[in-house]
Amino acid sequence: MSSDPAPRYRLAGLPSEPRCLVMGVVNVTPDSFSDGGQWLGTEAAVAHGFDLAAQGADIVDVGGESTRPGAQRISAEEEVRRVLPVITELARAGVPVSVDTMRASVAELALEAGARLVNDVSGGLADPHMPRLVAKAAVPYVVMHWRGHSHDMNARAIYGDVVAEVRDELRRRVDAVVAEGVDPALVILDPGLGFSKLNDHNWQVLAALPEIAALGPAAGRVWPFPVLVGASRKRFLGRLLAGPDGTPRPFSGSDDATVAITALAAAAGAWCVRVHRVPANADAVRVAAAWQAAEPAGPGSGGDGPD
Repeated sequence: MSSDPAPRYRLAGLPSEPRCLVMGVVNVTPDSFSDGGQWLGTEAAVAHGFDLAAQGADIVDVGGESTRPGAQRISAEEEVRRVLPVITELARAGVPVSVDTMRASVAELALEAGARLVNDVSGGLADPHMPRLVAKAAVPYVVMHWRGHSHDMNARAIYGDVVAEVRDELRRRVDAVVAEGVDPALVILDPGLGFSKLNDHNWQVLAALPEIAALGPAAGRVWPFPVLVGASRKRFLGRLLAGPDGTPRPFSGSDDATVAITALAAAAGAWCVRVHRVPANADAVRVAAAWQAAEPAGPGSGGDGPD
């Protein structure tokens, strides 16, 4: 094992580590699916962001608009009112911040306030101005697989081959944003777990992360893209862990399952995991990195007995 392993990816303005990164979530919303209302006030949201960073989050992701199934959109003005003071305070203190938004106008103000990454769950489909803004700012850009807004996204969860279709639709989005000037070396893929996907779709996508990451030369590069995995507290975990009567596990009751996904995704090569609770996930990515880095033991290398 190298004493100084190289970072997996180098993305401008973001931490570089020889392991999967951990992104902590700050939802400045009243209606997010698992923690809506907990961090709605600026003071509470800022304190939570600092807590996540202290617990080991490499990036803090601040969002002001819920994208849970059935959620209705808010105005750009309200979104800015919620997120901008939080991003400003965290960035001023040196915390690497991403802004979770589908609007170019919100992303522009967030970047001016110190955000270093734009996390766009629509992959540039919700606001055609977003790719040009990101290209001009030259910041890393998360392009997520997305088929439509929250109010009807479940109706769009129809696939023949979910892995092939997610990969091909992501490739088309990457080609589109690169054509608008986005540097392909700054593109991060997100397969969009829970977005226009049923339970089985999510598991199939997770099992195929390396295939999804390797979009190929048609997307402007020939090496795998960094992949962001957002499985934390998603409904498919609650349904997997349902009780004997079929009642899904509460959102907060799937935190341990999220840690398992984190370890598996990190071992499969994910660039970053987006999570609600940081400490155990920060441990999991380090375990996965040690597992990956360990050299296979040769014959007779077991020593005199167990340690």
